[in-house]
Amino acid sequence: MSAELVPTIGLEIHVQLLTRTKMFCGCELEFGAEPNVHTCPVCLGHPGTLPVPNEQAIESAIRIAVALGCEVAPRSGFHRKNYFYPDLPKGYQISQFDVPLATAGRLGGVRIHRVHLEEDAAKLSHVGETGRIHGSGASLVDFNRGGTPLVEIVTEPDIDDPAAAREWLALLRTTLRQLGVSDVNMEEGSLRCDANVSIRPAASPELGVKTELKNMNSFRYLERGVEAEIARQREIVESGGAVEQETLHFDPAGGTLTPLRSKEYAHDYRYFPEPDLAPVAPSAAAVDAARASLPELPEQRRDRYEADLGLKPEVARRLAFDASLAAFFEEAVTAGSASAPAALANWITGDLVALARERGLEPAATAATPAAVAALVGLLAAGEVNRGGAREVLEVLVRDGGEPAAIVDRLDLGAGDPDELAAIVKRAIEEDADAAAKVRAGEGKAIGALVGAVMRETRGKADGGEVTRLIREQLDL
Repeated sequence: MSAELVPTIGLEIHVQLLTRTKMFCGCELEFGAEPNVHTCPVCLGHPGTLPVPNEQAIESAIRIAVALGCEVAPRSGFHRKNYFYPDLPKGYQISQFDVPLATAGRLGGVRIHRVHLEEDAAKLSHVGETGRIHGSGASLVDFNRGGTPLVEIVTEPDIDDPAAAREWLALLRTTLRQLGVSDVNMEEGSLRCDANVSIRPAASPELGVKTELKNMNSFRYLERGVEAEIARQREIVESGGAVEQETLHFDPAGGTLTPLRSKEYAHDYRYFPEPDLAPVAPSAAAVDAARASLPELPEQRRDRYEADLGLKPEVARRLAFDASLAAFFEEAVTAGSASAPAALANWITGDLVALARERGLEPAATAATPAAVAALVGLLAAGEVNRGGAREVLEVLVRDGGEPAAIVDRLDLGAGDPDELAAIVKRAIEEDADAAAKVRAGEGKAIGALVGAVMRETRGKADGGEVTRLIREQLDL
């Protein structure tokens, strides 16, 4: 994108809550069940039926709100959001409109505009030649999902980069998983994201006309879709055109954007209060109890890693914002490297992650246990193996597991006796008096010849840093 135009991105995230039954009826929730087996007159919208709110869903929504630092409304109501679509048997969705459950939160530097409760629509499956509802194929409706409890989280337009949008969504998913309110499985649709995208001149305080990308169900999908839409809007503006407010579909297979409909406004839905449901009015004590029950969340964990363990900010963030990686690190620290958490963190976020991903795995899914990685870092710190040898040991651990000390012995990777290393260093100095004289004279690069000689004699098993220290020590530097 040219320097004159900057993007602005806001996200709308739909989170299916982890409850046993639907939002307003007693139908069971079961992903992958036979189509249309979990339905009843209430969720199918039969005349004369009355909705009953799911208490667990409301409690979970309040936990989400306080975890995001929101202000929970003392009284919020449900509304009917009217639109006609095959996946909505009532002809309206029960949602919240003018007074949502919560507002004014923040996560990872991004402001939260609102958090509100609603019910999910049914699932449409498009079949036929095009697989699109407007094409020549057919559309089938599975009403099992209809009525699933949803929390919608709407951000302010605070994101200015597609990669940052992806990273923020990953942080949100980790936070929600930590709360235990959703399985946040994007492949199964438990977490879905829409993105509002606009561009504007860098000097302008006013946002441009926004478009909406619907139902992106993976981090990479979100990033690529937003990138494509920014490029499309840039092309329009730079060619003298005007961006139109509309809803778009991004096809990740072809990288194409397809208009779905003109973007709706609130008045298009003819919101009015749901007459069959009482307002949600959580007491101050209930909100305080929800806040007190929160576990340590990713941002708090990051701060603790920096303050208490001395981790660098980027390393602390990488660990804290990945729940599985953080759990691995915590167990490794407990297993024996509490005295060197920074070194352990670097090995886990660096070499271990890289080796695991070469095998298409997360670190916790490899054969390397947290205790084994901690033991390996301990061997390295004690000088019993050098950096290269430790990497070889880690490769074995990831592939086969085992005990690091035994692997060091089996592969003959030990750094050797300290006195023997000192003798080798002395011999190298004596055999290359010219290099030694240059080092004494302040020619720093000359030390490489001495280090190389020692490493050759030890077959690369000596620690380079220790060799350098011994050379300088024996040269009285």
